[in-house]
This record gives sequence, structure tokens and C-alpha cells, in this order.
Amino acid sequence: MTGRARITSEEHPDRVTHVHVSGEIDLANVDEVRHAITTALSNDPARVVLDLRDTTYLDSAAIAMLFRLAQRLGHRRQQLRLVVPKEAPIRAVLDLTRIDTVIPLDDAVEAADPMTEPLAPET
Repeated sequence: MTGRARITSEEHPDRVTHVHVSGEIDLANVDEVRHAITTALSNDPARVVLDLRDTTYLDSAAIAMLFRLAQRLGHRRQQLRLVVPKEAPIRAVLDLTRIDTVIPLDDAVEAADPMTEPLAPET
């Protein structure tokens, strides 16, 4: 991944994939981030938990990518959930876009997927 964003993923039982994104997502790297996320979903999970706890910046290209990802997964009958704590810097941007009307927005990984342990945040 670029120096601006790092993506890790982990498959969990019951066809759930957790994808953790840290750093910035913007026009300069949004295509690379989208590709990394979709590559992590090659096992065709039923639910995708996109953990944005350590994402520090999103621009309009990143927001559009999230909406398109939700649409793509929805067509495949896959559920996407975002994890962004209320105090996270990007939460205000997501709230302004009303993304929660399309993608469920949770404060913690456990709320998005109570059956599994969350990926540890980047240190």
C-alpha cells in the first residue's frame, strides 16, 4: 500500500471479513485502496466489516469509493458495515454525507460483528 494508507484483512468464521484501513484515503490513492479492499474480499464473504478507526483523512473520492463499494456488495447480497468511533476525525465527514443511510456505521468492531474479535489498531 502507499505511504498514505495501509490495509490489512482477516477472515473470520461465518463468512465475515474484517478489513482495517489506517492512514489517509484521497484522490491520489483511492484506486489502490479500492483494489486492496476488493482483493481482500476474494473469498466472497457474507459480511464485510471495514474498520476505519485508524483512518485519519477521507476526501470526496474516498467517500464515493465507500458508496460504490456498498452498492457493489449489495448487488452481490453481501453486507458492508463501517467502524468509525464518534470521536474519530473522519466521523464528522461521514455524518455530513449521511453515509449511514446506505452503510451501517458502528462505533466499535464488536458492534459491527459481535461474533468475532476485532483486529488490533495500528500502533
